[in-house]
Amino acid sequence: MLLLTGAALIAGASVVAAQVDHGKLTGTWSSKGNYTVTGPGFYDPTKDRLNEPLHPGISYSFTVDGFYESAYYRAIANPVSPTCPKAIMQWQHGKFQKLANGSLVMAPIVEDGRQLTSDPCNYDNSIYTHYNQSELFERYEYLIDPYHNVPRLNLYRFDGSPLPPLYLVYQPPNMLPTTTLHPKTTATGRSKLKRSLGILPPSPVQPTNAWIDADRWWWFGVGVTGLGSFLYFCC
Repeated sequence: MLLLTGAALIAGASVVAAQVDHGKLTGTWSSKGNYTVTGPGFYDPTKDRLNEPLHPGISYSFTVDGFYESAYYRAIANPVSPTCPKAIMQWQHGKFQKLANGSLVMAPIVEDGRQLTSDPCNYDNSIYTHYNQSELFERYEYLIDPYHNVPRLNLYRFDGSPLPPLYLVYQPPNMLPTTTLHPKTTATGRSKLKRSLGILPPSPVQPTNAWIDADRWWWFGVGVTGLGSFLYFCC
């Protein structure tokens, strides 16, 4: 994945974008096993929480009019402590464009992205934050998988490395509404996200999950930095 601002991606895409013709991209695609699938089963916007699938996986959904949704659930190996794997869940949606050179540009809705990280051997509570990362796929391939005999989508990251093969699960796609789900409001000079708070049930990957607003950690960091500067100059 490539970290780019949504505005920059759309600006570049407007110059070289091909006509809107997403063809066989349309639908919901999931990696082998179909355990991770976009839609309300993965992210519940009413309770504002991510629901852990049975197994890790990746899913993308595309509409014919240029909207997308993505769901990631990854297990991260720990070579130092093999019995202490980490896990991360990510959800985004927004608009995509197919460029004249065959690339796909994904520009998420900034307010809506979510991420849940778990490291149970190092801390008790999983960390739930806002998440916003634009993506550029160098190219994609549609084919009928010769082994499973079902439609398959191959996506290649900006550097040409492939994602795991994705297989068609739903057509039309299984997605949440494509509009902004969590609009921002202004309070005391800062934008705060209006959302409900909840607790996820215990699980092997996420033993006890508390919802943590990234804004609070940012202000905590500012306070610690300021205190350190004061102690450095005065003592």
